[in-house]
Amino acid sequence: MIEVRGVGQRAGGGRRTLRDVSLTIGTGELVAIIGGSGAGKTTLLDAIAGVRPPSEGEVRRSGDGAPGAGRGLGYVPQDDIVHREMPLRRTLRYAAGLRLPAGTPPERAERAVDAVLDALALTGRAGQRVGSLSGGERKRASIAAELLARPGVFFLDEPTSGLDPATAAELMGLLRGLADSGTTVVLTTHQPPDVAFCDQVAVLALDGTLAFYGPPDEALAEFRAGRVEDIYLRLAGGGTPHDWTARFARPGEAEPGAGRRVGAWQQWALLTRRNADLLTRSRLTLAVLAGSPLMVLAMFAVLFRPGAFSPASPSPSATVMILFWIAFGGFFFGLTYGLLQICPELPVLRRERLTGLRVGPYVLAKAAVLLPLLAVVDAAMLGVLRWLDRLPPVGWRTYGELLVTLLLCSLAALALGLLVSAAVTDPAQATMALPMLCFPQVLFVGAILPVPVMAAPGRWLSYAMSNRWAFEGLGHSLGVEGLWASGRSPLGPPLLASYGETFGRPVALDWAVLGAFSAVFLAATGAVLAHRTPNAPTSSE
Repeated sequence: MIEVRGVGQRAGGGRRTLRDVSLTIGTGELVAIIGGSGAGKTTLLDAIAGVRPPSEGEVRRSGDGAPGAGRGLGYVPQDDIVHREMPLRRTLRYAAGLRLPAGTPPERAERAVDAVLDALALTGRAGQRVGSLSGGERKRASIAAELLARPGVFFLDEPTSGLDPATAAELMGLLRGLADSGTTVVLTTHQPPDVAFCDQVAVLALDGTLAFYGPPDEALAEFRAGRVEDIYLRLAGGGTPHDWTARFARPGEAEPGAGRRVGAWQQWALLTRRNADLLTRSRLTLAVLAGSPLMVLAMFAVLFRPGAFSPASPSPSATVMILFWIAFGGFFFGLTYGLLQICPELPVLRRERLTGLRVGPYVLAKAAVLLPLLAVVDAAMLGVLRWLDRLPPVGWRTYGELLVTLLLCSLAALALGLLVSAAVTDPAQATMALPMLCFPQVLFVGAILPVPVMAAPGRWLSYAMSNRWAFEGLGHSLGVEGLWASGRSPLGPPLLASYGETFGRPVALDWAVLGAFSAVFLAATGAVLAHRTPNAPTSSE
């Protein structure tokens, strides 16, 4: 049972979106929240579910559906909460790994997947990619992910939005059966036919107050309305369901208990596997992974002549630019790999956070999958540049130092990309941020203008550029100070003087700075996600 007492909510600027809402939802009831656009339906649903706790009042829950039970709460937002790139069955297997108790045998998890596929009439679609399913099938797929743990309380935000009348009626019939089997179901809806399936209806006025709460027929009498549509008019101035109960009530099969939540290590391992699976199935991601290195390598081949590092005739300006573009290449690879990793799946993450998913394993799983790819790309870039004679014939130890520097540069950029991806709301915003993140890394690194001769504000700003430390570390490992002071180059000593001690620090110091950038950006990513995606709320008895 759910007790809502004096709940109020405020939006940005202190504007009230809910006002003193009180109601009681009984166990096994199907409840619809209706009202005009902007009345606060989703806000009330999120407050009851604990997705966004109310700023006023309290929500108390008791019984098997208490969110403190870990898997006792199901929540389906308007957006899909399943990845579109993978087949449906594989997607549900990953969902089961996060939602079922730790130590659940694989065969039991597989049975749970089969059961929800059957209950939602999706068995025939199990092998299809989620993105190829119809809107109604994708909505059922999101519901299937929640049913894996058999929640005691189920929240849905406009589940029938965008569905044709027959599909919407079928879905509401399914929810009716779920409620009849003992699960409390609360949903928001704009579709008047949905109300006929419900036990209770909460009607919100446009100012966020509760205008009515009770059975649908009493709501019609209260508003002197012949149809539910007329209630909306008052506030402003289907078919017969199938018997779904048997699909959810399975005699003889034990209901899963609260169990022990999946630990951080198990979450990280599962999410790492899932990220790798998603990566191989996303054409956009694969295009970015392959296209970025090819573009940078083509630029090197066209822009710079061979032999710039030759001691007999060194080219100081060319060596500076080669070092800079190597460092910037590592930065660009990491940044572009990270920018589109989180924002497209925020709806999935928000739901999984309510199951107890920790942000630490989530963020580290992203890095765990992408860092090995960056290591391959960085190593390939160094190897191709050496083969093209754009880098000098130095020993394996030196190239090992170069790779470590470049990989740490990529990791710092990857962490920055993940941070931005966590902060924005959609991929378009992440794409728009790309040039704004890249330009400072070009201007304040010290390649176009040496750091010692920059204006004071520029020098201070250069400390915050992760690319600067990669650029200087590469220069130290390749010994550009000695190269510029040797040979027949008349530009050596003056150019060397303008750079001062830029390349004089031990490369280990540059590595430490790059590592610190990575740690700070990853921690900030976790903090942003923790703020944007609240974890499972605690119950109140």
